Amino acid sequence: MTKQSHWIAGINAVSAAIEHDAEHVREVLLEAGGKNPRLSAIEVEARRKDIDVRRVGQQALDGVAGGLRHQGAAARYAAVKTWDERELPALVEAAAGRALVLVLDGVQDPHNFGACLRSAAAAGVTAVVIPKDKAVQVNATVRKTSAGAADIVPVVRASNLARVLRELQKLGVWIYGLAADTDTSLYGLDLRGNVALVLGGEAEGLRRLTREHCDGLAAIPMPGGFESLNVSVATGVVLFEAVRQRQGS
Repeated sequence: MTKQSHWIAGINAVSAAIEHDAEHVREVLLEAGGKNPRLSAIEVEARRKDIDVRRVGQQALDGVAGGLRHQGAAARYAAVKTWDERELPALVEAAAGRALVLVLDGVQDPHNFGACLRSAAAAGVTAVVIPKDKAVQVNATVRKTSAGAADIVPVVRASNLARVLRELQKLGVWIYGLAADTDTSLYGLDLRGNVALVLGGEAEGLRRLTREHCDGLAAIPMPGGFESLNVSVATGVVLFEAVRQRQGS
């Protein structure tokens, strides 16, 4: 597990961090003599929130941006704690047979991801697993939307999601994927004990390989006729069904 500062670059990225997550912005670098009026707006807002601002040359910005297009703005940003997939077994074992793992297979929208993390924290989830690629990571918008949950819930970044699912199965975790094309109801599952609940991204849902590594698939019954729910809403439904079943067990 690591927690460190890193540099974010670009006017939009720096503005979003200052607006949504100022407490984690350590300093802002702006290009000396930069003509874009948004640079001045960033400086005013940063100073208003007591963030250190320095005007520097383009070469200094190039150095911290690491090849990213910085547009004259960069900020040193305190990253959230990140968990390596090799640390997941210890988290599961520490749950003493009652692990509840949320796996998000390719969620792209930071507001959805933040809302999922908020539900995960409220439900006492053991860990949230996300792919390192083709999925939104924890950024300023996610932190803001999660209302602090992004700094509480262990977020495990998996370089190979299928491999992580196999490892969870070896640890005695039952894995259930949420899918619309099944007759099995979520409410018919036994969600006590060690369980991982897998939800797909906004566009594609569960990817084929992810589905193949689930022990079973289930759907949320929807008498109203809608085919699917927003992923953050669905996450809340499935997690609190697990919470309901675990109460008193």
